[in-house]
Amino acid sequence: MLVRDAMSTVVLTIGPAHTLRRSARLMSERRVGAAVVLDPDTCGIGILTERDILNSLGLGQNPDQETAGTHTTTDVVFAAPAWTLQEAAEAMAHGGFRHLIVLDDQEPVGIVSVRDIIRCWAPARRRSTTLVN
Repeated sequence: MLVRDAMSTVVLTIGPAHTLRRSARLMSERRVGAAVVLDPDTCGIGILTERDILNSLGLGQNPDQETAGTHTTTDVVFAAPAWTLQEAAEAMAHGGFRHLIVLDDQEPVGIVSVRDIIRCWAPARRRSTTLVN
């Protein structure tokens, strides 16, 4: 199975000036665990995850003053839609990431998460377990 089969095509994009509160609200409304942060000044692509927001709150930082740009992961590993789920899982494990931004022709077209991969792999495991029993 390929990344294109597992990825979420709901891609929330935000700017680095978004506050963490606004970012969290948008992520909650769209029911996503990560947002792609596009910085027009640097032409860079980063990712802000729910864990980044939780870490900031845990440090006692004000979500109305903290911005996405200061909490964005910029050393991102990008996946291609044609990658296998195994390749994506290996990239996640190697980099310590739970989400990968999926790029097609340098444009974000999706996000694949550990949860997405597990959802694809789990039914196959249940079928093979059933056949063995």
